[in-house]
Amino acid sequence: MHEHRQEIRFSDIDAMGHVNNAVYLNYLEQARISFFRAILGRPWDWNAAGIIVGRNTIDYMAPIKFNDNIVIRTYVTRVGTKSFNLTYEVLRVFEDGEQLCSKAESVMVCFDYHSQQTIEVPPLWREYFQKVISEVPK
Repeated sequence: MHEHRQEIRFSDIDAMGHVNNAVYLNYLEQARISFFRAILGRPWDWNAAGIIVGRNTIDYMAPIKFNDNIVIRTYVTRVGTKSFNLTYEVLRVFEDGEQLCSKAESVMVCFDYHSQQTIEVPPLWREYFQKVISEVPK
C-alpha cells in the first residue's frame, strides 16, 4: 500500500462546494505518479516501458470540500501478463480518524510507445507487485 497526500485546489471545487466528480481522475493520476516514483526509485524510460489506462471505475461515498485533508491509498490488487490493477481509497483524514470518500480501480496496461504495442509487465514491476499484492481492507 502506498499513501499520497492530495492537495485540494480551489479550481477543483464545483458550484455545489465540493470536488467535482471529474477531478477524481486527476487525483488518481497524481496518486499513480507518486506510487511509481516510490517503487522505481530511479529514472525510467516511460516511452519504452510505459502504461496506459485501460479502464477506470469510481464509487463516490462522501463529498470532499476545499479545506479537507485528503490521502489516497493505492494498492496493487491483480497482476496479469500485460496488465495490472491498482485500487484506490480516497479518504478524508481527521485528528481522530478518517472517512472513506470514494473507492476506485484502474486497469493499467503496459505499453511500448515506440512500437505502439502492449508489452508484458516489466520484470522489476512484477517482482515488486508480487511482494505487495493485497486486497483492499473492507
